Amino acid sequence: MPATAAIPASPADVTATWLTDILAADVVDATVVPVGTGQTGATYRVTPVYRDPRPDLPATVIVKLPSQEEAVRERVALGYRSEHAFYTEVAATVAVPLPRVYHCEMDRDGADFVLVLADLAPAEQGDQIAGCTPAEAALAVTALAGLHGPRWCDPTWDSFTGATMPRPTADFAQGMGALATMAAETTISRLGPRMSAADRGTLAAAADAVTDWLLLEPDRFALLHGDFRADNLLFDPDRTTVTVVDWQTLTVGLPTRDLAYFTATSLLPKVRAEIERDLVAEYHRELQRLGVDGFDAETCWRDYRLGTLQAPLITTFGFAFAASTERGDDMVLAMLERGCRAIRELESLELISSLT
Repeated sequence: MPATAAIPASPADVTATWLTDILAADVVDATVVPVGTGQTGATYRVTPVYRDPRPDLPATVIVKLPSQEEAVRERVALGYRSEHAFYTEVAATVAVPLPRVYHCEMDRDGADFVLVLADLAPAEQGDQIAGCTPAEAALAVTALAGLHGPRWCDPTWDSFTGATMPRPTADFAQGMGALATMAAETTISRLGPRMSAADRGTLAAAADAVTDWLLLEPDRFALLHGDFRADNLLFDPDRTTVTVVDWQTLTVGLPTRDLAYFTATSLLPKVRAEIERDLVAEYHRELQRLGVDGFDAETCWRDYRLGTLQAPLITTFGFAFAASTERGDDMVLAMLERGCRAIRELESLELISSLT
């Protein structure tokens, strides 16, 4: 990935000259069109015009830049560092399906950042509110095993600097527990009237359990996506392949936290209840195929039940520390309702209590 061109500060800097360097082709012109909502970053679809078109050159690419708001840019620079670390240090060592990367560079400790990816259109983003279908879910959990399996319990994760949250220590878990309580209280104060009493109770109890929860099963760990859900998955129109994007929340911890977060937030509760045993079994089989041993199916299911607390943890963090939008609030409510219901139906809090 070349690093000779300056990192664009804005879409106006995504010029033909810059693209010529990045794509190693003579680009004479380019159109730049924004895509997505741009809440934590600014994403654009770029159409280069080549002097000498070739079949191997991309017709369009996706260019991801930091937010054009300086305050947001500074606040989420850690996420840009995480994504840069993933694509430059991790991507080649795992088996998760990813878009082709043409260029990835950062400077000023993440304040300046650019990522140039293959445009996967007409692939379609998963719909967080509508939820994934069973076929989409099966693709997702197989892809997830491809992230966790190749470097399962790799001790080098403890020195990986790209994680936004490292493998928990006692002090880290205590700090996260305090943040989880604050985020849950903020969420309940703002959305509580739209939540059921049962969900408010589960949300508060889950936050209270976070410190103990994070320290459970320390001997099983991997690099987690951290926000593995429908909105961060791209499915081809025939629903035969999936691609995983948005690597800004890398975490090191119990691998099934990713799995349970996906099923608890990205499936309608009835669908989850009907297929989660099969999905966990498929995830476990794929881990075995990738060489993970000493991890039996029963333990995988128990870890999955433990993992459900990832749903309210990440959802309330995202809500409490980000700008509110109408669709965002609706999405948070759907994710919390589903996640809290999964915690109750899988008796996750009772399991945590029995292990502490």
